[in-house]
Amino acid sequence: MLVNRDDSLDGAEARRFQLFWYLVPVVGFFPALWTLYYRQGGKQRQDLSRTVVTLTIAWLLGYVLLGIGAENSDSALPLLLTNSLLTSGYFVTNLWLMVRLWQRKSVRLPVISKVGDRLP
Repeated sequence: MLVNRDDSLDGAEARRFQLFWYLVPVVGFFPALWTLYYRQGGKQRQDLSRTVVTLTIAWLLGYVLLGIGAENSDSALPLLLTNSLLTSGYFVTNLWLMVRLWQRKSVRLPVISKVGDRLP
């Protein structure tokens, strides 16, 4: 018995699905950076790319600085704990943004998006 059903995504759904890749922690940084560098996509894709790049750079900078501080400190435990909380927050924020994207709500973050808007 043959069932004729069309499971393909329409254009808008396919583009929205692609935006989920941008929100995959660490990995999504690279397609977001590519989008910004080559000025691809519409306004939503550009805005999300700026947010992802800014959020990832802020996390990476904090991660590296806290790691260096923990390595050069006599009491490294508080810095390592802060480092793990920062990383957990980064992953949870990306997951929360994925949920917001799935719900078709705004994926802008108050401070991060304003800083990202200043990117060229």
